[in-house]
Amino acid sequence: MKNYKYLFIILLGLATQQTFAQTKPKPLTEEDFYEIKTVTIPEGIKLEVGGVAPMPDGRVAVCTRRGEVWIIENPYMPDGSQPSYTLFASGLHESLGLTYHEGSFYCTQRGELTKLTDTDGDDKADIYESVANWDLSGNYHEYSYGPEFDKNGDMYLTFNVAWVGYGEGKLAKWRGWLVKVKKDGTLEPVATGLRSPAGFTVNSNGDVLYGENQGDWVGSGRITHLEKGDFAGNAGGLWWTKEPDSPLKPTTVKDVPDTGEPMYEAAKKMKSLKLPAVWFPHAIMGISTADMIEDQTGGKFGPFQGQYFVYDQGQSKAMRMSLEKVNGKYQGACYPFREGFQSGTIRARWGNDGSMFVGMTSRGWGSTGKELYGLQRLVWNGRMPFEMKTVSARPDGFEIEFTQPINKATAENLSNYELKSFTYKYQHQYGSPIINQEATPLRGVIVSEDRTKVRLVIDNLRLGYIHQITINGILNDQAQPLLHDLAFYTLNAIPEGELAKVSPRSTTTPIVASTKETKTPVKKEAPKAAKEMVDSKQVALLLKKYTCSACHNENTKLVGPAFTEVAKRNYTNEQILELVYKPKPENWPDFATEMAPMSHVPKADVLKIAAWINSLGVKKSKTDLNKIENHD
Repeated sequence: MKNYKYLFIILLGLATQQTFAQTKPKPLTEEDFYEIKTVTIPEGIKLEVGGVAPMPDGRVAVCTRRGEVWIIENPYMPDGSQPSYTLFASGLHESLGLTYHEGSFYCTQRGELTKLTDTDGDDKADIYESVANWDLSGNYHEYSYGPEFDKNGDMYLTFNVAWVGYGEGKLAKWRGWLVKVKKDGTLEPVATGLRSPAGFTVNSNGDVLYGENQGDWVGSGRITHLEKGDFAGNAGGLWWTKEPDSPLKPTTVKDVPDTGEPMYEAAKKMKSLKLPAVWFPHAIMGISTADMIEDQTGGKFGPFQGQYFVYDQGQSKAMRMSLEKVNGKYQGACYPFREGFQSGTIRARWGNDGSMFVGMTSRGWGSTGKELYGLQRLVWNGRMPFEMKTVSARPDGFEIEFTQPINKATAENLSNYELKSFTYKYQHQYGSPIINQEATPLRGVIVSEDRTKVRLVIDNLRLGYIHQITINGILNDQAQPLLHDLAFYTLNAIPEGELAKVSPRSTTTPIVASTKETKTPVKKEAPKAAKEMVDSKQVALLLKKYTCSACHNENTKLVGPAFTEVAKRNYTNEQILELVYKPKPENWPDFATEMAPMSHVPKADVLKIAAWINSLGVKKSKTDLNKIENHD
């Protein structure tokens, strides 16, 4: 009888464990909401995408870096059916932009905006018409992008500066500028200070927004609203302000404050210097900002109508951006969105069904996506993700709106929020480390009655700084955590308004989510092998925390060299520390993307990572020795 009694207790315990396991929801991932579907590319077609142009009849055209334009029939591939490709045009020079407008394609080559027209309906261009052209010096970095049409039918183009170790605009006219193409084909200069403006858009308000890549004068990726006469920060294009049709008064690099102070402070000294609307912190939110696209799908792509999706070529991913106007100027926040594309994401355009076509290339430009090129489609499955929908500035902090109602107890727990702010140097040197990082103490949290918003009342709001908001512990009604727990708000202006009245409850000791008593386990000395394993796990967490793994893999070349390749250089731990703080790109000439200074990473953590990297060389040596011994 006792045996049956014990068996009953065991079965009851197992049933209880299963019930508990069932009540704890499985964490959801990005692919549970947004699916990446690959558009098949026939063997023999090198679709290194430079531009994507969906057509009204459901077909999609793609231009390539190899100077071709392809029309794709059946790109949505319903029921697994395959697409077909027709070569529409060829012989172009590194085409990096394509738009379909009133029955013709407009394609931007290195030195020309070309109108391509099929006059007899055979899906082949019969007329190649030069709409506008511009100077070239032959420098490899003189890429040209666009066109983007505005509501008046005018077109905009953006031009890279040349690169000779620094941005050099004077090699060819209007390099580093945003220009408008007039009806007669002449170029009207609009704004300068652009370094590598691979992605830009004319939004629903008629405003031009452009994305910038880290480099000289650019501490990190960023999005800037460009208006006539603006200077966006890179000094290369200032050479052409002496031209009579320049909207800026004659300015030289000597007029630019090159002190290494924050850009917000430099703008006080140089009135034409335009501040970014949103900074994208380097390596955390991409390393090479590419295309951006505004959500005007009316809800076909999820709960983000009016927001923007910003792609990153180097990290093969999409991010999200929300904007607001404070004192008449754009500012806002960026958030993670969707990783996992097959190559370097450079172009994005809406399909006719509210999905998004994403064109990719990585030749010469390293990317985490391993393929050299690709075309994929991002599709929302109708399921609502639990996200920070928007972050908005308030006189005493920020208000966060969520896509779903939140659990009030977890939202009122101050320990679920981590807040800090930082910025970058404005300088002629390539990139910048994070500087002036400080904590932003949280004084209180106010949850809205409908539980869709929280107002964070904080101390140490800093103008011109990037405010990082990390939320870890807030749940929705299904006990699910946020899909992404991170947002970065660029605070250029603090809005006026009534200060929040923080309840005493919010200013006292944070609410504890669970009252269950926990006992501190007794620490036991681990054996040596276990210690080494723990160290490796600790390093893996550090690599993720400081985004090292976004560009480096242990054994595989990504944007940067594999850690095993670094180990072969036989640097000391202290030398690796110095190179992390002050990278020397000349040491790795085969990598196009330069590493940013990472001096904000604590010395002790860098030395742990360095010791782990050097241990890889030791492991490999032992493995090679064993192979030799076994062979003998």
